[in-house]
Amino acid sequence: MIETTHQINAVRRRVGTRVLDEGEARVTVISQTYDAPVEDVWDACTNPERIPRWFLPISGDLRLKGRYQLEGNAGGVIETCDPPRGFTATWEFGGGMSWIEVSLDAEPGGGTRFTLEHIAQVGDDLWAQFGPGAVGVGWDLALVGLALHLSSGQAVSQEEGLAWTLSEEGRRFIALSSQGWREASVAAGTDEAEAREAESRTTAFYAPPQD
Repeated sequence: MIETTHQINAVRRRVGTRVLDEGEARVTVISQTYDAPVEDVWDACTNPERIPRWFLPISGDLRLKGRYQLEGNAGGVIETCDPPRGFTATWEFGGGMSWIEVSLDAEPGGGTRFTLEHIAQVGDDLWAQFGPGAVGVGWDLALVGLALHLSSGQAVSQEEGLAWTLSEEGRRFIALSSQGWREASVAAGTDEAEAREAESRTTAFYAPPQD
């Protein structure tokens, strides 16, 4: 499906905080450069006919202040839209609400840097349990689909994606992604031992031990 080590190393991961009107929030940042023009990456991320080719089926009104719904996942409201440079939206799932900010920047050497910031108010106990990998690993898996779609122009079916995630190589990818988020967490000031414990729980959540 994809060369695991190359994809893991192609992604940048960062952890930070932001002060919102509601209080302090955790920020999980993931980015990758794609060999595609900004306009093409924008279309892949906003066109309802292309989003299911690399992510999930989507419904709703994909325009400013419109409401969207990803099948079996989050929904929300598109809060800002600045084509082809970026958009922001609420991310509503399981009764909670967080926010995503997507920005696209043309790289000096060619290609487009895709950056997604997931902003969430997470309690200290839950953060200590799973750390940034709780959402970070999921976004890493999404970027696999986007990388494959932009490089080939073809669709990645949900069945193919799930089968790969459950494969030995997919489980290795999840473990390496979880490790990458542990390293980002430590770089942001988390105690090394605590970050390793969170990494272990996150990896087990996304790739439960097999019998």
